[in-house]
Amino acid sequence: MSAPAIDPVRTRAPASPSRKSSRARRTTPARFDTALGWNDKPGVSWALRILLCAIALGVFAAPFLAIFSGALSHNPSGSSLSFLPHDSTLLNFRVAGERGIWDYFTNSLVIAGGGLLLQLAVCTLAAYALARHKFRGQALILTLFMLTMMLPEEVIAIPLSLVLGDVPVVGVDLKGTVWGVILPLGAWGFSVMLLTEFMKDIPAEIEEAARIDGVGELRMLWQVVLPLCKPALGVAGVLGFIMIWDQYLLPLIAAKDPTDYTVTVALSILRTDPEVGSGVVLAGAVIALLPSLIVYLLLQRSLVTGIAAGATKG
Repeated sequence: MSAPAIDPVRTRAPASPSRKSSRARRTTPARFDTALGWNDKPGVSWALRILLCAIALGVFAAPFLAIFSGALSHNPSGSSLSFLPHDSTLLNFRVAGERGIWDYFTNSLVIAGGGLLLQLAVCTLAAYALARHKFRGQALILTLFMLTMMLPEEVIAIPLSLVLGDVPVVGVDLKGTVWGVILPLGAWGFSVMLLTEFMKDIPAEIEEAARIDGVGELRMLWQVVLPLCKPALGVAGVLGFIMIWDQYLLPLIAAKDPTDYTVTVALSILRTDPEVGSGVVLAGAVIALLPSLIVYLLLQRSLVTGIAAGATKG
């Protein structure tokens, strides 16, 4: 009896190089693919996105260009907008320096640096207690921190002035000192809330393993929790510095003498000085703008990373 005939195994023909390259082109993402569908192929949508980006850049960059242009112009006009300086000069910066702008700038640096360090320390400790420990009234305390963000400075200006003039219990007058500005900025509800939410997402197993090894509370916070919260610390640092640097009402309340003013308050003094022109005021505005701009440019990666991590956590 003869064996049944077996059909030969059909082998698949190798794909042609042109088919492989076309398939690779379909599956490989474009170099400029984004969530908005950006690609490197010119077209109507590509031109429209370029136009929208140019409009947005012009809207946000125009005030900065106008400030720098006016600060470098010999006699800037307040009735027209110019992006290029006319008769470029540094005289406005020299006059602003003679009016004491650099002394006010130093006051702002001391207050911003000391206030930010104190704020990060206090907010970190508060967030660690609220996120990693359970106790009665925990939700109430967090709510009170959030309520402080809803009170405008004008509402608490008079009570704060009375407290700074005679601090309860210790009876110290903090007006006329940098501590009168730094201490009220020692806690910020936004930073407490931000750090609390990040610390809540740290797995409990990591903390339990560290406690088995005999790690205490401060070492737990410094070596375990904080390294995992670097994105949140970056956001709190950038926004906290800008918030402290832009303070206007608090330095005005805490000062006893014009020499105690910060650079933001000094700009109003320059503006009301009849002996200086608008160019000197714009030069002072450039000086006041530079630290915030430098801090943002240096820490923008931490800011973007922290915001992205907060948007995608959970």
